Amino acid sequence: MERTKKIVALRQVMRRECKRLVGRPLYLFCMVIAPLFCYVFFTTLMDEGLPKNLPAGVVDMDQTSTSRSLVRNLDAFQQTNIVAHYSNVADARIAMQEGRIYGFFYLPKGLSEKAQAQRQPTISFYNNYSYLIAGSLLFRDMKMMSELASASATRSVLYAKGATEGQAMGFLQPIVIDTHPLNNPWLNYSVYLCNTLIPGILMLLIFMVTVYSIGVEIKERTAREWLRLSNNSIYLALAGKLLPHTVVFFVMGAFYNVYLYGFLHFPCNSGIVPMLLATLCLVLASQCCGVLMIGTLPTLRLGLSFASLWGVISFSISGFTYPVMAMDPVLQALSNLFPLRHYFLIYVDQALNGYPMAYSWPNYLALLVFMMLPFVVIHRLKRALVYYKYIP
Repeated sequence: MERTKKIVALRQVMRRECKRLVGRPLYLFCMVIAPLFCYVFFTTLMDEGLPKNLPAGVVDMDQTSTSRSLVRNLDAFQQTNIVAHYSNVADARIAMQEGRIYGFFYLPKGLSEKAQAQRQPTISFYNNYSYLIAGSLLFRDMKMMSELASASATRSVLYAKGATEGQAMGFLQPIVIDTHPLNNPWLNYSVYLCNTLIPGILMLLIFMVTVYSIGVEIKERTAREWLRLSNNSIYLALAGKLLPHTVVFFVMGAFYNVYLYGFLHFPCNSGIVPMLLATLCLVLASQCCGVLMIGTLPTLRLGLSFASLWGVISFSISGFTYPVMAMDPVLQALSNLFPLRHYFLIYVDQALNGYPMAYSWPNYLALLVFMMLPFVVIHRLKRALVYYKYIP
């Protein structure tokens, strides 16, 4: 009999929450529209994998066939597009400061003559590292072009001294380097970023929606009605309120998994099932973190501030842009307090490396610990629902 009452109470709370979800456009926006927009926005923003045809300039003071050949070869690189030639360094620097180009290649006067006489001419290149990706890609192309130019000049000298092709290449490249980028051999920035940005945004939205859905009950003084439907059980009240959210957010999570690994064919070496399980764990862990946030600060304004701050910090401390092992030891320890960090490690182990799921058990365990957090504040939250009076 008691079990039947609990089931009925749970259904009542779930029915009430479903009506609230349907009746407030804010929920539709935060739970469906915003995630879908972010999925499409980030994947189409980087659909080519790497930025191409980045505008660059040239200051050619030599004006010889050698310097013009260097410029043509640099322009042929996929990431570099020579859009302007400048008569001096000052004009090129102004153009770079104004954002018209991301960098420029400087070829000094007498370059060809000094190269033929083996007097070590200097080639300079300047990059705007305010734009990290653009500056890095242009730096790579310009550095490669300068190394190729140096090798070409040295090879011509060796040929003039009677060296064979094999002897010249043995001198220029005594050790041949064979590189194999693992897990993302295309060096695709979309693979690198979207697999963590998208679940990170979903996690942030879960934080916000969970805090809002509970905090608004306190603000609008409907918390006692909510508890009454659950037979005054805070456990049934939370379960009934959050289960509809869990279903919607997991569907959105499953959608991005299918979209990334099925439609866009991002690397997923362990299959999609482990990633779906990791997504479900991330959703549940994020909801429980949201309960902890509103339970710790049972005011809608402060709870949302806590949720947004914690969610935004997750992107920086999770390790997918800046490695955690290179951070300060204190920050390395603090990174374990963010669900996104453990999801990222699971993603690396499962999707990229294809390891068995047992290999990632510490991260699954950590997400399970996050799911236990509501028990820390459950009684404080109930008191807030019953006695707290919202002051606008």
